[in-house]
Amino acid sequence: MTTSRFETGEMPGYFDESHDLLRAAARAFLAREIAPHVDAWEDAEEFPRALYRKAAEAGLLGLGYPESLGGAGGDVFHGIAVTEELMRCGSIGLLAGLFSLNIALPPIVALGTEEQKRRFLPPVLAGEKIAALAVTEPNAGSDVANIQTRARREGDWYIVNGAKTFITSGCRADLITTVVRTGPEGSDGISLLVIEKECPGFSVAKKMKKMGWNASDTAELVFQDCRVPAANLIGAEGAGFEGLMVNFQHERLALAVLAHAAAHVAYEKALEYANTRRAFGRPLVGFQVTRHKLADMATRVAAARAFNYDVAAKVQAGEYPVTEVSMAKNFACEVCDRVAYDAVQLHGGYGCAREYMVERLYRDTRILSIGGGTTEVMNEIICKFLGIGAT
Repeated sequence: MTTSRFETGEMPGYFDESHDLLRAAARAFLAREIAPHVDAWEDAEEFPRALYRKAAEAGLLGLGYPESLGGAGGDVFHGIAVTEELMRCGSIGLLAGLFSLNIALPPIVALGTEEQKRRFLPPVLAGEKIAALAVTEPNAGSDVANIQTRARREGDWYIVNGAKTFITSGCRADLITTVVRTGPEGSDGISLLVIEKECPGFSVAKKMKKMGWNASDTAELVFQDCRVPAANLIGAEGAGFEGLMVNFQHERLALAVLAHAAAHVAYEKALEYANTRRAFGRPLVGFQVTRHKLADMATRVAAARAFNYDVAAKVQAGEYPVTEVSMAKNFACEVCDRVAYDAVQLHGGYGCAREYMVERLYRDTRILSIGGGTTEVMNEIICKFLGIGAT
C-alpha cells in the first residue's frame, strides 16, 4: 500500500530541504523539551520561562525576524513547519504562550524606529524576555476602534489609564505592545505603546482561569496613571490602527494553521484509538461507520491545510489577501471544531478523560474561532470585500 501525501505532510511547491531540516529540529525539540513535561505544565497552568531560551537556542523562537536583530530568518512556511510539528504535543495553549512574541513584535518591526527595534527585539528573540500584545478590553474586543484605554502626553511621558483582558502571556510579560487611545473616538485616535512591566502604575489584576489553553497564562491588566516613556510610542500618534490591522492578518493566518495542525493531531489520535480499541469482537475501525467518519475527518483536514497553504503562499509573495485570510481562518476553525468533536466521539467515555489527548484538544480548539477576530467578524470582512450587502 502506498503512503499518501496527507499522511506524510508532503506538499510539493511549498516546502524545500530547509523546511524539512527545520521540521526535524522541531521534532527533536518536542521530544526532548516538551513532550515529557507538557501534561505537568497543563496541570500547573504554566510552563517554565527557561523554555523560551531553549526554543531560541534551537532556532525556533526567532523565525521570520531579521538575523541582524537576533532573529533566525526564514519564511512563512518555516513557521508553518514548526507549528505543525510542535502541535503534536497536543497543547495549543503552550504554543500560544511560547510564541506570543509573534503578535507583539510585528508592529514594532513595521512601525518602530531602528533604535526601538534594537532595544526591544533582541532580548525577546533570545528568550530572555517575554513579549505580549494587549488589545482586548472588558468592553471592546473585536471592536478595536472602540478601545478606551487612554494615553495622555505629558512632556516626555504618556500617562495611561485603563484595563486589558484576555492577554496571552500577560502575567509574565516583560514588555507589552499595548493599543491605547491618544486621540478622538474612532480608529484615527488609536496608537501603540510598548509598556514595560517596570512602568509605575502597571499591574496584573489577575491570572484568568480558562476552559482551555491551560499551559498559557492569560491576564487581566490594569493601568492606573501608568507612566510610560514617550520614546516607547511605536510609529506616530494615530497610526496604531493601521499597523494593528496588518498584524491581524498574520495572526489570523497563524490561528488558521494552528487549527488545521490541531485537527490533524486529533484525527491521528482517533485513528490510533480506532485501530486498537475493540468492540463487539473487532476493532472500531472494522465498522463502516467508523471508517467513514475517519475518512471525512481526513478530508476536512486536507482541505483546510491546502487552503491555508495557498493563502500562506500569497502572504509570502507579498500580497495582502484579507478576504482569503478571513475565509481560511473561518474554514480551518470550523474543520478543527468538527474533527475534535468527532475524535472525542470515537473515543467514547475515554474522550472525556484527561489522560487522552483528544480531551485537551477539544477544549483548546474552541478559542480559535474567537481569538484574533471572531467568526462573525471574519464573515463581515468577507462580505465587505466581496461587496455582499453593499448599497
